[in-house]
Amino acid sequence: MSHNDDKAKVMGAFGGTRGLLDSGLPSLVFLVAYNITHELKSGVVASVVIAAVLAIARLVRKDTLQHVLSGFVGVAFCAFLANRTGHAQDFYLPKLFTNLAYGSAYLIANIVGWPIMGLLLGPILGENFLWRKHPIRKRAYMRAGWLWVALFFGRIAVQYPIYRSGNVNLLGTVNLAMGYPLFILTAWGTWMIIKQTPSIAPPTEK
Repeated sequence: MSHNDDKAKVMGAFGGTRGLLDSGLPSLVFLVAYNITHELKSGVVASVVIAAVLAIARLVRKDTLQHVLSGFVGVAFCAFLANRTGHAQDFYLPKLFTNLAYGSAYLIANIVGWPIMGLLLGPILGENFLWRKHPIRKRAYMRAGWLWVALFFGRIAVQYPIYRSGNVNLLGTVNLAMGYPLFILTAWGTWMIIKQTPSIAPPTEK
């Protein structure tokens, strides 16, 4: 299998371009609508509507139900929380908790020697869990895992103080800046690390 094939599989595992669009666009629409109307309800409604449109588009394209629901439910919960508390910055609070959960999972998995990158990409790249018996390949997955640990905890370190300050515009802008660009950069870094070591081919049956 070529590097290009593997690269496509790696990027697909992270949601691909479509997944990035679905996860970021509702947040952008929320921020724009809130700034135009200066009303929390307008931002909340706009974000949920665009998330619903994206979900319907996925259904039309016959995408998996998981992808259809995950994006919409996430946005709907963010909108519900912000509307319930009456604080616009709470629209971004679930994302902070999500980063904490993912960051902790990647950190613990690396510490115990079962890097999530290996668990996620091993089966996709056809090597399953054979990488655990090959120190170099395992080390590559762990190095890639540390990139994601840095991403998730880096987002919290920067955005939580802004959340506490209540500066919605700054929080929304930083959230977007640390969303698409850093996600793509981290996914690219993951690929650059993994491609340096060959995947482990399963033993052939005699």
